[in-house]
Amino acid sequence: MGSGISSNTAGFIGSAVAIVGFGSNFVPVKHVETGDGVFFQWIMCSGIWFVGLMINLFRYSPIFYPLSMLGGFLWATGNIMVVPILKTIGLGPGLLIWASVNMIAGWASGHFGWFGLNKDVLTRPTLNYIGFALAFMRLVIFVWVKPDPVGLKQKKLGSSTSASSSNDNNPLLNDDQHAVNVSQEGSHEAIDQPSSTDASWVDNLSTLQKRIVGCVLSTISGVLYGFNFIPCLWIQDNVKGASQEGLDYVFAHFCGIYATSTAYFLIYSAYKQNKPQYSQSLVLPSLVCGAMWAVAQAGWFVANTNLSESVAFPIVTTGPSILAGLWSVFYFREIRGLKNYILLVIAFTVATAGVVCTAFSKV
Repeated sequence: MGSGISSNTAGFIGSAVAIVGFGSNFVPVKHVETGDGVFFQWIMCSGIWFVGLMINLFRYSPIFYPLSMLGGFLWATGNIMVVPILKTIGLGPGLLIWASVNMIAGWASGHFGWFGLNKDVLTRPTLNYIGFALAFMRLVIFVWVKPDPVGLKQKKLGSSTSASSSNDNNPLLNDDQHAVNVSQEGSHEAIDQPSSTDASWVDNLSTLQKRIVGCVLSTISGVLYGFNFIPCLWIQDNVKGASQEGLDYVFAHFCGIYATSTAYFLIYSAYKQNKPQYSQSLVLPSLVCGAMWAVAQAGWFVANTNLSESVAFPIVTTGPSILAGLWSVFYFREIRGLKNYILLVIAFTVATAGVVCTAFSKV
């Protein structure tokens, strides 16, 4: 590991990689019927494990600490909730919520030395507090952003493409329940499977119920995501002779992810009597999604090692939410209207200021 400016530069590069990856990795599956998400997660985690294997070979197979797999278990448990979140409140809002809770949990564990970790040493701790507060303020601002149903109602429901798009891209915008049912039926017919087989449990919820469920699941996911690095960091801080290079823990961490997702998939398959929900077009996008996430997570390991959690978490959890918000506005059209745009600009400005303050608290 480098020192001084070299170490900081490596950390900021890792943060940039993480921001791009986390802000975009779910885009490949946004137009794909994902069912209830369990099969999707298993395929996604297959892509994650493969990238982890490549990193392990690149690092010449460092010592494998089984405790690192615990972090993978925490992440996979949080990630199994992602598809219901996407189907209830959408990519932008969901990521903003879980990223904010993730930031709070990760920042606090490093800043205060929770769970036996060494407390982070910062050059300008006041700027770190300001950056953290600004990042949290961004969530408060975004709570007032409400998706506009106009985009959904203007879509034609006659074609399978339009039906699938309205179902997947605008899960929160379905104020017209009849339109929801039609769009779901059209999507299911497009893949030649009955609606009773492919319908996710969230599809039967009202708009208000979707909002509540999505926000609760996003919060739980955020907590689990925020603690998923702790086992690896604990090893670095407490095991004598343990490597201080974050990449040396990636493969064990990803093995925990794949083992946990496989266990969940087996339990789920037994519960469903070997009839899991999936579509034929899901596999490749899910693998791409997993590979993008794995590269981003590896970047985050580098950022944690070189910048500390107190710095890396506010940066890495704030940046992707900005990028995901842009995806929601300009591509998925989940967020519309002048008021929403103004609130988003304010939220993004506050978030960017928070990232800058957090970055300068280390250099």
